[in-house]
Amino acid sequence: MKSLMHDAQGAASVEYGLVLALIVLAILGAVVGLGGGVQASYQNTADKVAQVSK
Repeated sequence: MKSLMHDAQGAASVEYGLVLALIVLAILGAVVGLGGGVQASYQNTADKVAQVSK
């Protein structure tokens, strides 16, 4: 029981999990934030291609 109390691997795993969760949230926020701009850019390009092909 004493060896489990002094084992730091569990705490390190929890810290790595939290860091990973923060990275995932940052990536998700960037994708959501940039999504509208990218969609508008693709729509603009599609509209220009449609005008040229008429």
